[in-house]
Amino acid sequence: MKKILILTVTAGNGHNSCAKGVKEKLEQTEGVEVKIVDIIKEFSSKLAFWTVDSGYNLAVGKLLPLYNMFYEHYKKSKPINRYKCAGQSVPLSTLNGLLEEIYTYKPDVIFCTHFYASIAITDLRLCYNIPCKVIVTNLDYVNSPFWEAGIGVDYFAIPNKDFIAECIEEGFNENQLLPIGIPVNDKFSKHQDKIETRKQLGLNPDVFTVAVMFGGGHWNGGLKIFKNITQILKDTPCQVIMLNGRNKKGYDKIQKMKFSSNVKVINLGFTDKVDYYLSASDIIVNKLGGTSATEIINKALPIVATEKLPAQEYYNLRYLKEKGVAQSFKNKKQLKNILDKLINDKQYYNSIVENMKKLKTNAINDLSDIILSQEKPEYDQEYINKIDYSKVKQNTKKALKNAHKNRNK
Repeated sequence: MKKILILTVTAGNGHNSCAKGVKEKLEQTEGVEVKIVDIIKEFSSKLAFWTVDSGYNLAVGKLLPLYNMFYEHYKKSKPINRYKCAGQSVPLSTLNGLLEEIYTYKPDVIFCTHFYASIAITDLRLCYNIPCKVIVTNLDYVNSPFWEAGIGVDYFAIPNKDFIAECIEEGFNENQLLPIGIPVNDKFSKHQDKIETRKQLGLNPDVFTVAVMFGGGHWNGGLKIFKNITQILKDTPCQVIMLNGRNKKGYDKIQKMKFSSNVKVINLGFTDKVDYYLSASDIIVNKLGGTSATEIINKALPIVATEKLPAQEYYNLRYLKEKGVAQSFKNKKQLKNILDKLINDKQYYNSIVENMKKLKTNAINDLSDIILSQEKPEYDQEYINKIDYSKVKQNTKKALKNAHKNRNK
């Protein structure tokens, strides 16, 4: 039996989505056991979990300028200060429980979906033996702050070769880097005929279709953008699919709205058929988390994104605009101009689709193969029996302090 431990963090939905998708993929292979652990929820305080989960949602929903200011400040941090950076505080709180989990479960491979987990492993390896290979993935088209503190993993999966130089500047070695793409559920890579999919979903197969998706409801600009879209398209026969996810308030508000007879609104709550609705659409208007952006790229669906975004999503947008697969708007007028061009200029529309096909990867398949190909590690039970788990954090903090002092040597 090959045992894989997946370490995730609930901050937004992308990290957990990635963890579940990789678990499902790995378990398609006989003789593989996979365990997912949210390291903040399981091994830190309730306050830390609230801060990382609800606190993040509050920050990007209500305090976006402040959140972006801190993001940019910490992104400028010098990699040489990795052992003392602000990103160390949360991972340190998990170390006692995390090391005990690793030594109890004895995984053949650890896979991490968040830099907090990679920092925790890097810190633990300063003074404890973790013999299994550790693989971490970046779920954005940018290296967010604090990745430099997680260099103690064995492999770092990145979106593509464009990000190698940035990673090396932060302290990673090139032989650690896996430029395989962002792993998303492989159902988003499967071709689904647009017309047939519309028929299966009970949609009109012959009119322009816009998908609108703004995540789990923590971002408060989505409803206004949805209204603008329906007003812009009021004279155009079309259908607008609103993917609310778990945003019950947004769903209920849309249910009470009235729309032009030309605009058919499909107002959805949570659905497990997001891949079908993307296949049925001609474009998508959304925020731009790295996981959802990759799902959309794999569906070759032109992206229209607001510029009012959390910083990491703005970097995603900037990169994808450079690659010719996304457009952005600041106001209703700009949104109207973009929609008009996408509807009426087929050559322009098709050029975006072709650019998206160039960015498409099979990252989840490649990642699964890499994970399963790692050799079985040897855990020294005599060494493990001597561990005092109550002192792991204390010992690691001392090791971090020494590592910081010796950083120039």
